[in-house]
Amino acid sequence: MDTLSDLRTGKLAGTKRLDLSCGLTEFPREIFELADSLEILNLSGNQLSQLPDDLGRLKKLRILFCSDNPFTHLPEVLAECPQLSMVGFKANQIAHVPAAALSPALRWLILTNNRIETLPDTLGLCSRMQKLMLAGNRLQALPDSMTSCHMLELLRISSNRFAALPDWLLALPRLTWLAYADNPLSEARETANVSPGAAINRIDWNNLTLQHKLGEGASGLIYQAQWRQATGQSKTVAIKLFKGSMTSDGTPQSEMAASIAVGAHPNVIDVEGKLVNHPDGTDGLVMQLIDPHFQNLAGPPSFATCTRDVYPAETRFSLRVALRMAQGIASATEHLHEHGIVHGDLYAHNILWTEQGDALLGDFGGASFLPTDNPTQQKALQRLETRAFGCLLEELLERCEPAPEESAIYTALMSLQARCLDADVLARPSLSEVHAQLAVLGKQLN
Repeated sequence: MDTLSDLRTGKLAGTKRLDLSCGLTEFPREIFELADSLEILNLSGNQLSQLPDDLGRLKKLRILFCSDNPFTHLPEVLAECPQLSMVGFKANQIAHVPAAALSPALRWLILTNNRIETLPDTLGLCSRMQKLMLAGNRLQALPDSMTSCHMLELLRISSNRFAALPDWLLALPRLTWLAYADNPLSEARETANVSPGAAINRIDWNNLTLQHKLGEGASGLIYQAQWRQATGQSKTVAIKLFKGSMTSDGTPQSEMAASIAVGAHPNVIDVEGKLVNHPDGTDGLVMQLIDPHFQNLAGPPSFATCTRDVYPAETRFSLRVALRMAQGIASATEHLHEHGIVHGDLYAHNILWTEQGDALLGDFGGASFLPTDNPTQQKALQRLETRAFGCLLEELLERCEPAPEESAIYTALMSLQARCLDADVLARPSLSEVHAQLAVLGKQLN
């Protein structure tokens, strides 16, 4: 973290990134001295409520974060920054998004956890928009102008007030990762899976002994623990303790509801039960402990890749291993769809794998329940997930080096991957069809 003192004394001259979180109530004018170099500005965690009218002087600024501040409206001056493509105002008090604040150059907009009830029609002019984060607001609808957002790939509208999804949204040619849980359209099914009468094991905190931290995600911390069961036996498990009431994807309650509803599958991280009686009232899930041979398949998207995962540069797979992983994840996703759930975040960074091609799908923070009263939308939502699988398959195949005798199977996989990415949403194959074709190719390879 940079300091105001370093900024004022010129020690940060020429810097491309500036991070200031020090209780600021006004925008430091000294930032303009960095106008010829500054590309990323992070002013999150301050007490700012406005930006200067001449912000456009930051001519190289590409990314601006102003999360955890008391802004009540999205500043119109944002559109004056010619290179600004990523804007983050998470967890403010924003109730108004002026039409003039939305630059057509926007590629990634984060307005999670605010008080927004409506969005301007100018959102449809953001033709480059790929990632739009709107969870935790008061929206009942999206502007119809968004039918022009043909580049939109990831959309988060969980924890709003949607009674239904617009049909045009599910026809967008590149929409891939959609989260819409904790809205009136799905609340009945979510509540049924976490209510006191739900068929889920309830595991008392007092029967658990925490051992050490295993990892941390956007929504929670994961620990290894010992679970003393009613039989007197002890079992080593993992516990996910949720951090707060709202994440970029939605609420812990929605994630728990989906995780519980999924049920057991060999390619899904199993849930042992729901945590109860935590001394601080913290929500949590008790899950199977994963063998340490499993590793994350990739890292999450970067600022540069926006919607695509980042793999270590040296990552390579044999075609056999890639196909086995693809089969496992297709089977897991098919299972989810059969249980009325879409994952919403089907990405390599949510997959654990081994060098033998074993694969486990986890992290249901973006999962949503399929509508039961609209078969057309149900099919379309499943086909969005088909596109997500197609992106994953594309990434696996890009890192494959097939042997000459495997060329026919590799070509068939490339053809399947292309079908999964078809711009016509309903023309894409179902995950059931995808899984069946992968199974045939797997037998041919063996």
